[in-house]
Amino acid sequence: MDKTYEEEQRHLSEVYATICSLHDKLTAELERHHATAAQDLKDLSDELRPDTAGIEADEAMETLAAIETLNAVIDAYNQRHDFALERLSRVLVLLRQPYFAKVRLKMRPGRPARDVYIGAVGLTDDDRTPLVVDWRSPVAETYYKQENGPTSFTVDGRVRNVELELRRQFDIERDVLRMYFDTTVAIEDSLLLNALKRHHSEKLQAITSTIQREQNEVVRHADVGALLVSGVAGSGKTSVMLQRVAYLFYQERKSLRPDQVYLFTPNAVFGRYIDSVLPSMGEANPQVFTWRTFVAAQGLGDRDDGAHASAQALRDLEAAVPELVADQQDMRDIRIGATTLLKAAQAKSAIDKFAQFPLGPRRLALTCDELHDRLERRLGQLSRNDEWQEEMLGLDVDEQVAVFGETVSPEDERETVELTRRYVAHRFAAAHDLIDNLAWLRIDRMGSRILGGRSLNATEWLWLRLLLTGEGVKNARYVMVDEVQDYSLAQLMLLSRFFGRAHFLLLGDEHQAIREGTATWDEMRAVFSASHGGVEECALRTSYRSSPEITELFSSLLGDEERGTLASVRRAGVAPTIVAFDDTDEYLARLRSIAQDEHDRVGLCAIVVADRRRAAWLSKKLGDYVTTIGRGDALPAAGVVLLDLSLAKGLEFDHVVVADAQDSVYGADDLSRRRLYTSLSRAMHEVTVLAQGTLTPLLTPYCQAMEERGAQTPDDGGSVA
Repeated sequence: MDKTYEEEQRHLSEVYATICSLHDKLTAELERHHATAAQDLKDLSDELRPDTAGIEADEAMETLAAIETLNAVIDAYNQRHDFALERLSRVLVLLRQPYFAKVRLKMRPGRPARDVYIGAVGLTDDDRTPLVVDWRSPVAETYYKQENGPTSFTVDGRVRNVELELRRQFDIERDVLRMYFDTTVAIEDSLLLNALKRHHSEKLQAITSTIQREQNEVVRHADVGALLVSGVAGSGKTSVMLQRVAYLFYQERKSLRPDQVYLFTPNAVFGRYIDSVLPSMGEANPQVFTWRTFVAAQGLGDRDDGAHASAQALRDLEAAVPELVADQQDMRDIRIGATTLLKAAQAKSAIDKFAQFPLGPRRLALTCDELHDRLERRLGQLSRNDEWQEEMLGLDVDEQVAVFGETVSPEDERETVELTRRYVAHRFAAAHDLIDNLAWLRIDRMGSRILGGRSLNATEWLWLRLLLTGEGVKNARYVMVDEVQDYSLAQLMLLSRFFGRAHFLLLGDEHQAIREGTATWDEMRAVFSASHGGVEECALRTSYRSSPEITELFSSLLGDEERGTLASVRRAGVAPTIVAFDDTDEYLARLRSIAQDEHDRVGLCAIVVADRRRAAWLSKKLGDYVTTIGRGDALPAAGVVLLDLSLAKGLEFDHVVVADAQDSVYGADDLSRRRLYTSLSRAMHEVTVLAQGTLTPLLTPYCQAMEERGAQTPDDGGSVA
């Protein structure tokens, strides 16, 4: 029997028993707190006299003091509850897998080495002794550096030099140790290779236990204004991005909230695919947007989302705004319901009052202040109006409490005016928001004059509003943009200014830019250098998704230099199948045959086509053989799905069928090359390329190379390229 295995299983059993004990203790503690808190609050509440009207001052003071005591008790219970609940959430994570690795570190010469067990979250026992160290802790960095012997980690800015004597990985499920590996370098990472053999799941899985050295450099990168990560297909960009988010939450756990982190994904299907990763690590999901949902969140969901906006149009707007003269037609009334509170002419006179300043943030801020003052004066006028006074006096008891916090009965004209003033302020409170939101300014009309009379799309409208106000999102601290190669220069210009105070992580692969007119890497660098003072860069050159055979196929679409730097760490798999059909019926029969064969196999097969029109046509032809995926759909765990390339972005599948690889769809141009590269690189274990007609010339070099090697070709009744 393996003594090391026995020792590790014994340690695992002890740790798991402690975790189970903590789970039971925390659960009981929460139940006890709930019961005690409910009784204490009931007892304290019974002693209170909530209505202080008509009682003596001393009694009123005692009542207020009792309320303060009650509030303090509630706060104390809430703090204890939150602490216990947060600890319980970590225990629940570790019950699935207590840890995944161990390092043995000699901290100082002459001292015995220390074993450190690393897991998805950290946990200590009742004596504050670490049971498991969080993978994001400084000491855990020694595991991800993958360097036996002298190494180091950084704590509070200070480098600690240590010696790594052992780096051990575990395959654990709950309290069962399946196996362990002692590893040193990435290519021998047994846990990684074991994980790569698995099939697709309907949700992206965390890569905490298998983060590789180049990925770790991104995850633990110093906090900078803008970090651009260029990664080949299957290099784990999205996983690294999510691990980076989790790392930031850990590093800034006292100050960073999920609502301060914005994550941009390529589509809603992808958003659903990744939504379980952070919760599996005990962290809440940040705010997740596609470009379309981001635009809708700004109140612009009913117009062109501006994904194809021109950067030149934004430059034209920026150049014109300082010299722009606002005219009467650029203004509108401030109204609440049927009541006009400020007329457009008043807005015009307010903005003209500060004509010594060019149109922009300073002038707009002064104008808004002036309009707020005028609104207050207007509300004062309304409070002396008989109709409004009568409306105030006609409020029933519930309405009075809602407006004033109590029932009221004015004794004279002065009190009536004062209460009416409070009433109209309550009634028209939204008017102040309308002023701040520039509802009095026709931004569309101003922008249209600059751009030659056409309507503004959402990107242009938001850009013009930024030019006028200088304000985007103030509370954002981090913005992550996945698949950044599919964003236009105009979109990135807007994001860099809209989230001007946030730090950016930009991840992408320039060879997966599937739309015309997207920003180049040089343009990205220029935009974020201008807005954030510089751009730091990292590269991910190893593919973990695809087998070597599939990697060779899609890398054949790259230049010689780039192809030489790309590697796959997967074990050998199945050679790609490439077939061109002259007959449509034979082509469809092959697709149906594939769908039938894949239906009951383990894993997920995706038939990927270039566009929605092609997907709609094939959906009718294949019918029940496939599940057609639309924008709002989630991926199943297994079966056969049909989807267009824009929805397949960022996803991975066990078997990919590129179903329209004919030259009429994928010509010899660079955009076709990028689109085909993206389609092929979605595959993990198997890829089939079918053409309805002449095969794309982009695959000719690969096919010729295979022929020269004497590779076997399938005999399937079609013409084999």
